[in-house]
Amino acid sequence: MDKQKEVLKKLLRYCAYQERCHRDVREKIMSYDVYGDDLEEIMVYLIEQNYLNEERFAITYAGGKFRLKRWGRNKIRFELEHREISEYCIQKALNEIDEEEYVNALTKLIEVQLNKDPELDLLLAKDKTLKYCTGRGYEIDTVLRILRNY
Repeated sequence: MDKQKEVLKKLLRYCAYQERCHRDVREKIMSYDVYGDDLEEIMVYLIEQNYLNEERFAITYAGGKFRLKRWGRNKIRFELEHREISEYCIQKALNEIDEEEYVNALTKLIEVQLNKDPELDLLLAKDKTLKYCTGRGYEIDTVLRILRNY
């Protein structure tokens, strides 16, 4: 029982430091050699005490990756799915991204990419820009719609 309390103290600090997804916390608990019912008890406690909240994690994660790294919705969705976040929470997180801010960020990204190599043929520059933006997780139809203006 002492081990479980010690692990719980560490996990409270771990979860208070930044938002965590259930999978990461579960892996952290297992790294302390805690399994089975003890692991589940700790998870339930963290959820009940609101140290662990999947929806809050998803919203924070999506907002941060969009604002700081300028990721598109597809890449954010993929990363959240990889972290085993529920579809409901993923959708809620993606809906939190302001559409106008999203389009403005994509437009700036496109402008930067198109102007990277002024010697490049416009059609080739657009093709490279399309590949770059879709690689960053932006939807192909949204990228194409903005690219048509150039």
